[in-house]
Amino acid sequence: MTEEEASCCAPGDAGKNSCKVEAVVSVDERGQMVLPKELRDRAHIRAGDKLAAVSCERDGEVCCISLIKVEELSATVKGFLGPIFKDLA
Repeated sequence: MTEEEASCCAPGDAGKNSCKVEAVVSVDERGQMVLPKELRDRAHIRAGDKLAAVSCERDGEVCCISLIKVEELSATVKGFLGPIFKDLA
């Protein structure tokens, strides 16, 4: 996989990749939330874009939810699973 194909969320060089808390959002009574405009602009998220909600569980409870652009999902999955499959070979 080339560097262009690799997801920014994939394990790798810690100097290149970083994760941080960008905002705290509230969920309304209809289950909707708003991503701040500054974050949407920086992430190039536009009206109509599709985001995949990916959850992680610990002890049977969802403890983490990440949003990933659908077009980035394939590279993200490959980045996370690639090392696992490499170890199995």
